[in-house]
Amino acid sequence: GTPVLVAIGIAVGLGCGAFNGLLVTRLGLPSIVVTIGTMSLFRGIAFIILGDQAYKGYPESFAFFGQGYVWWVFSFELALFLLAALVYWFVLHRTSFGRRVFAIGNNPVACQFSGVRVDRIKFILFCLTGLMSGIASVLITSRLGSTRPSIAQGYELEAITMVVLGGVSILGGAGSILGVVLAAFMMGLVTFGLGLLNVPGIVMSIFIGLLLIIVIALPIVWRRLREGRFG
Repeated sequence: GTPVLVAIGIAVGLGCGAFNGLLVTRLGLPSIVVTIGTMSLFRGIAFIILGDQAYKGYPESFAFFGQGYVWWVFSFELALFLLAALVYWFVLHRTSFGRRVFAIGNNPVACQFSGVRVDRIKFILFCLTGLMSGIASVLITSRLGSTRPSIAQGYELEAITMVVLGGVSILGGAGSILGVVLAAFMMGLVTFGLGLLNVPGIVMSIFIGLLLIIVIALPIVWRRLREGRFG
């Protein structure tokens, strides 16, 4: 049934996020290494289960999450995205937990000596990331109506680009939910426009990769120019 399918999808995402969190907080492994490693691990497990086949035996009511509308032209996906953005904006910018997240991003060692439970907060963040990944997997599976091991391959580059484009520092400690939401809409419009122009997928990947490099490089170049001008 649809409720059980949704619960399983979200629970698997949450479990995978918790697994990543344990590897980082308990074993002290670098976050980026764990994330890339388990991404290949989880996709490999999906290939073992499904092979090169696609699973399509979902009930009709399951299609609502990826294809249904809650009001006029506003899809369920868009409504859920805006609700999640509002919730995480409040958590990140209006709670003590959010302030600790920013502080850990700036200096985790100083936070540790200040009494902040760094590993606990990191574990919670990994769990939240897994939870949202599980929700995203339910939505994309519902939209496509099938499950394949290759679904969402390469999306990690787009996700990183949207985050950096939204003003989030790759070193941590800076950023806002509003900036990421605006960047997500901009990326969506750009990729949609390229799709209407029949631009091949590989060209889109090149464009997104270049955009990521430019977004990261511009602040550095600008800072060096200012230092040279006023130095």
